[in-house]
Amino acid sequence: MSAPEEKKRGLLGRLFGGARESVPDPAPSDDTAIAEALDRVETTEPAAAPPKVEAPPPEAPAAKEGWFARLKSGLTKTSSKLSEGITGLFTKSRLDIDTLDDLEDLLIQADLGVETATRITTTLSQGRYAKGISPEDVRTVLADEVERVLTPVAKPLVIDATRKPHVVLVVGVNGAGKTTTIGKLAQQFGRSGKFVMMAAGDTFRAAAIDQLKIWGERTGAPVVARNVGADSAGLAFDALNAAREAGSDVLLIDTAGRLQNKQALMDELEKVVRVLRKIDPSAPHTVLLVLDATTGQNALSQVEVFQDRAGVTGLVMTKLDGSARGGILVAISARFGLPIHAIGVGEAAEDLQPFDPKEFARAIALG
Repeated sequence: MSAPEEKKRGLLGRLFGGARESVPDPAPSDDTAIAEALDRVETTEPAAAPPKVEAPPPEAPAAKEGWFARLKSGLTKTSSKLSEGITGLFTKSRLDIDTLDDLEDLLIQADLGVETATRITTTLSQGRYAKGISPEDVRTVLADEVERVLTPVAKPLVIDATRKPHVVLVVGVNGAGKTTTIGKLAQQFGRSGKFVMMAAGDTFRAAAIDQLKIWGERTGAPVVARNVGADSAGLAFDALNAAREAGSDVLLIDTAGRLQNKQALMDELEKVVRVLRKIDPSAPHTVLLVLDATTGQNALSQVEVFQDRAGVTGLVMTKLDGSARGGILVAISARFGLPIHAIGVGEAAEDLQPFDPKEFARAIALG
């Protein structure tokens, strides 16, 4: 697939905010270099007819409601569960040990984690709260504590301009939303004026390869791909070489979804990392773990294993709009302290936004 005829211009999208200069149009020689680099990479279609792939949803017009309204709407299941539980507990004018114990159980069941739940109940048992409390008081304390836990980990994904390219390896279990997240990131980066390339490293699924190609056509980003069943490490090696020769700013590498308890698949992921480092010892520069909010407590295990085997550097959490378990993001942050770069509450590109701890705390606790 040939490179785009021109690099996209414009202000940085909100996902990686901050004003930057637009990138000038590439010279004809750049186009030639890109074409030559990609010609050396096999991009043939799978021999067997690929299954029907649902195209990513078209870019929606600017929503009438703002991002916070969409986030609040998306987290309704989580906030309603907490709010109803808190209201049901605090029918008395005074606190007692049993009520605090019940509240701690409620917060743990909402996936906020033992550490956060204990801190909230300790706060409520002190000061004026010992004399009287309302459900609104509890929700306010909850919002403050959630924001306190999340503020240190809310960090944008910064692309290092000295890297050509900055390599982003995207990992996670099956169905977490890796390929869609890559497409959204490519669109965000393209709008910021960066030259993006993508690598269809999920060579186990024809659908994943085709889906990434669709995103490539939409965003104008070249996609390095091979047949189904091809060696994913070899593909990553070729993709990085092609991206270097083409002078791309960002290389987004998809990987096959794998369960964290499957030794062979995790070994393969480590091989991808080793192969990339043969070309650039510092690569991958970002290892992005995509988590599905609906998995709840299992996400803790995913973070632990992928961090150990692939060196995860940051997180993206998807599907917050379809889960009553959004509190797991708080437990993950309290336990691991990994940067949270973005969260998703929908299918459109603009539904992946930078993580704002105050907005998240308000949405989850105050509704």
